[in-house]
Amino acid sequence: MTTLLIDRLGAQGDGVADTLDGPVYVPFALPGERVNAAVEGSRGTLMAVLEASPMRVEPVCRHFADCGGCALQHLDPVQYRAWKRDRVVQALAARGIDAEVSEIVAGTARSRRRAVFSARKTEAGIVLGYNRAASHAIVDIEECFAVLPEIEASLPMLRSLATLIAVTRDSFHLTVTSTASGLDVAATGSGKLTEKSRREVSDFALRNGLARLSVDGEIIIEPRKPMVQFGSAAAVLPPGGFLQAVAAAEEAMDGIVAGHLKRAKKVADLFAGAGAFALRLASRSEVHAVEADAAALAALDRAFRGTPGLRRITVEKRDLFRRPLTFKELNAFEGVVFDPPRAGAEDQSKQIARSDVPYVAAISCNPATLARDLRILIDGGYAVKQVTPVDQFLWSPHVEVAALLEKPRKRR
Repeated sequence: MTTLLIDRLGAQGDGVADTLDGPVYVPFALPGERVNAAVEGSRGTLMAVLEASPMRVEPVCRHFADCGGCALQHLDPVQYRAWKRDRVVQALAARGIDAEVSEIVAGTARSRRRAVFSARKTEAGIVLGYNRAASHAIVDIEECFAVLPEIEASLPMLRSLATLIAVTRDSFHLTVTSTASGLDVAATGSGKLTEKSRREVSDFALRNGLARLSVDGEIIIEPRKPMVQFGSAAAVLPPGGFLQAVAAAEEAMDGIVAGHLKRAKKVADLFAGAGAFALRLASRSEVHAVEADAAALAALDRAFRGTPGLRRITVEKRDLFRRPLTFKELNAFEGVVFDPPRAGAEDQSKQIARSDVPYVAAISCNPATLARDLRILIDGGYAVKQVTPVDQFLWSPHVEVAALLEKPRKRR
């Protein structure tokens, strides 16, 4: 047992004690606290808080510190939001970017419309919940204050469903999305269903009012199309398809992007997904949506064609990591929005930096790769006009960011 004084919070929300042997990371400890921890290398397991920080509050969930879903329920909300905003400030500073960072768009409890649960069949029955932090062990949960109430209320049903579909003894995942048509459940890694099992799970889905059930991308039953609203358009996502986790966060980011691109008659939406930005932007701009996932792109195209009153949307299946839009192609647009995966969009940013596009909106779930991409754009002549953090993943270390840039138009 080692007694440590916690100096600061690390990037993952762990308390960090700066010792003579280097930093020791102690999950669930807070700055200013004196704690007892079982230390192994650079990791510590919190055993007791000897002197508590005034920033410490009572967690709302009984599973906190056991399940790995949340890291910071014990931190005062004001301090929590300041720490999350500072993650963005520090990422920009590391790249030499001097830009004002707005106050964070605060997240709220019980707001996530999409959750990925882990499950495993055991001798005692199905275990369903989240993986313990830094572990493959699944913590069985009875409540979750992060997700929408209808998802939390479905936990007993999901356990019964997992029992029916679990062919393997390995862990598998259930992605649950709350849609306008009901819950959409996508299982991955649960094993191949027999014909008898397919009939059983189909009956189960009907009895429990699921909009859709799919296993490893195959739709088992779809009583109703699972609809998600993007502005005036209703899209049907492919099974397990990407969706921003919180509707209010998506709408906040869309408002930021739409305001910046309001003068752009033609917009390129890169890494467009199923159209969260494209379908909204098309209310006043022509949009060219580029995405590598064919199923997501098809969902976007169907939503566009089924929604009257939108400006034209064209779609292009293209892997922007392997083949980014060139600066010459980009010069056909007056605005660009890009929302890549966590790895960012380094090569695409290099092409945007060479372009004459006057308005650019960058969306990211990774402040470090966003800062790298912004540095490329700044070096190419862009000026950062606004940086706004969005707390989409409440009580986690993850933070979304919307950054707006402009480049003076060249005289023709």
